[in-house]
Amino acid sequence: MKQAILSLLTETSLHAGTGQMTGVIDLPIQRESHTDWPCVYGSAVKGAMRMLATEYAKKDKNCEVDENNNLKKDCWVNEVFGPEEGNEHAGSVAISDAKLLLLPVRSLTGYFKLVTCPALLERLQRDCKRLGFKEVFSTEIPDDNQAFISDESTDNLFLEEFRFETKKKDLEKVINVISILADINKLEEQLVIVNNDIFSHLARYATPVNAHIKIDNDTKIVKKGQLWYEETLPSDTLLYTTVAAFKSRKDKSEKTNSSILKHIMDLFSERPYLQIGGNETVGMGWCKIKTWKGD
Repeated sequence: MKQAILSLLTETSLHAGTGQMTGVIDLPIQRESHTDWPCVYGSAVKGAMRMLATEYAKKDKNCEVDENNNLKKDCWVNEVFGPEEGNEHAGSVAISDAKLLLLPVRSLTGYFKLVTCPALLERLQRDCKRLGFKEVFSTEIPDDNQAFISDESTDNLFLEEFRFETKKKDLEKVINVISILADINKLEEQLVIVNNDIFSHLARYATPVNAHIKIDNDTKIVKKGQLWYEETLPSDTLLYTTVAAFKSRKDKSEKTNSSILKHIMDLFSERPYLQIGGNETVGMGWCKIKTWKGD
């Protein structure tokens, strides 16, 4: 098995929805059931990758299309992701949910901050160890009224309605690992670590919720019942997903796990972007991808 981490840095707001109403929000985003943290389900990530792979494959001279411009079964896309129809064999990649790592939160004391918590960092370390990465760091758990930062820019920090006493910490190892995952300008100035409970509150209530309406073309007023509220993840959110590649499961195929993983990596070698979730026609869901292979 060959493995890698793919980071997803949102460059536009992202709506990966659950398709059902919860409370006053008509279209909420996907969340983990046990933590209530935002995420993107692995099926959505894998589906977006497959769509991108299909676009590339149709330009590949080694893949043929039928009269309806659909890829034929012997194309590598079906070998990597599994055939869309039929049960000849399973796919050769396992793609996890895209897990949250950094959440942008508005700050009343300056530029927005990229907020995380010890529980998220500990989970990242577990994923790194499972994938064969050697980067390990440790972090304390802040008190309820504390926020860890890497500089001494201010004594007090406001995130949404919360005021924190800032405490300088050596976050160099944390910053180095996150910098490998994604290219973020001035991460040293923007990174903030807060208590797990405080972060859970921010992850629930600091995500944007926007009202949408549909206008009647004749009367130029809102159509009856056409007002709804949609939740999104803001731009500059950092998520990551893990990819595990296996030897091809197609009968008589000679593709190794390395070549299967290379197909995934090649998708982002020239243009490292992936569109995920809904509302593509209004520019939502665009993520910058950075790949990190395991040992």
